[in-house]
Amino acid sequence: VQLQASGGGLVQAGDSLSLSCAASGGTFATYAVGWSRQAPGKGREFVGAISRSGGSTFYADSVEGRFTISRGSAKKTVYLQMNKLQPEDTAVYYCAADRTFHNLVVVDMTRIENWGQGTQVTVSS
Repeated sequence: VQLQASGGGLVQAGDSLSLSCAASGGTFATYAVGWSRQAPGKGREFVGAISRSGGSTFYADSVEGRFTISRGSAKKTVYLQMNKLQPEDTAVYYCAADRTFHNLVVVDMTRIENWGQGTQVTVSS
């Protein structure tokens, strides 16, 4: 499955932004989907993930209560709604799809099957 992430941009602290991860070329509904991010000079960091059915989500402590992941009704897109953004949320955000939820949570770069290209999110103070 091919993934296309979009929706990044420049916002001010406290603002909201919604990212999209659109899938093509495969059965997206059979994959769990995760979001991770990478700030300059830092490693890839888990943000959140959603199960194949959309019934379960899991978030990093740093975004819990501010970010929400959901699956679109057409099962072709996963969204990352980001509220109350802070400068420390500045990073390139990546979506990924894998049949194993755990791989997404630990951001196992050697096992995750599908990655989208990153989308830049910049939060100014």
